[in-house]
Amino acid sequence: MIGRPRAAIHRLPEYRPGRSAAQAAAEHDLAEAIKLASNENANDPLPSVVAAVAEAALGVNRYPDHRCLELRDALARRHGVEAGQVTVGAGSVGVLQQLFAAYVDPGDEVVYPWRSFEVHPVFCAVSAAVPVAVPLADHRFDLDAVAAAVTERTKIVVLSTPNNPTGTVCTTAQLQRLLTAVPQDVIVVIDEAYREFVTDPAVADPVEALLPQHPNALVLRTFSKAYGLAGLRVGYGVGHPSVVAALDKVALPFIVSGIAQAAALASLEPGTAAEMAERVNGIVAERERVSAALAELGWPAVPSQANFVYLPVGGRAMDLFVGLERQGLVTRPFEGEGVRISLGTASQNDRVLDALQAIEPPG
Repeated sequence: MIGRPRAAIHRLPEYRPGRSAAQAAAEHDLAEAIKLASNENANDPLPSVVAAVAEAALGVNRYPDHRCLELRDALARRHGVEAGQVTVGAGSVGVLQQLFAAYVDPGDEVVYPWRSFEVHPVFCAVSAAVPVAVPLADHRFDLDAVAAAVTERTKIVVLSTPNNPTGTVCTTAQLQRLLTAVPQDVIVVIDEAYREFVTDPAVADPVEALLPQHPNALVLRTFSKAYGLAGLRVGYGVGHPSVVAALDKVALPFIVSGIAQAAALASLEPGTAAEMAERVNGIVAERERVSAALAELGWPAVPSQANFVYLPVGGRAMDLFVGLERQGLVTRPFEGEGVRISLGTASQNDRVLDALQAIEPPG
């Protein structure tokens, strides 16, 4: 061991990204494989965004705008809030990491439903926080149980909605009830990385429906999923100006590249946003088609509001994962629990359905 890393870091498991298609193809001696493991947008970037990226690349010899002021202003106009209520970071997960850095002291409690996004326990360990994981109820968040888990030592409640990996959502009424029950000195994070794919009419935009009455709410969004900018790492948070100011204090200098800022700004242009919305509608249509087909085949998919489907197959998870990968389909397993399958193109989704048709579903 070189140096003396903190005990928490020494014991910390690494975040496991989805396996690449190249890894799977090489391991199983396949001509090609499809990566459906990381909830990426299967569509190529829009031409207008690519053009903005190419132009911004000419300025990579200069540091970008550390505060992302132009992008903050554009996002503030989009959401009808003041620019001081918006912060920008390296994806929604980057903003979440800043929140932990700004608010969580060793021994503080962080409450989150589980299973959910895998960085939540990782960030707790790095911060030496006490994780309070509230079990899901039928693959959904039990927000009454979440509220009951909050104590005077709780600093943050983290909710990923739609949830990763189940794809389930919290309704606006449920969030309203939770926020009413939680003290205002507890930050409630509403992480909406998959917000653009939500069609449930019971889910309103929390920036409009919740933030005005609940200043301790922080809404996170990303350009990685619906906008297809996963490789550029840009996301944002909307909340009370004092919370945003605290997040800005711990931001790594120049964490969001100039290229990422340019791509995000281009994505918000009216014409580009309309094209993006059309693509999202196509992904949602595929989600409904795939979900219906899975039901016909006898596979127990959880009703999803995201760009993926989740099969809660319990102890068969690893066998199913390996079986699909041997057919060139790279998915994301959760050992002993289930398998998450990102939606790809229509032809890629057909390959998944064909593969599952040949496998006996759970009895």
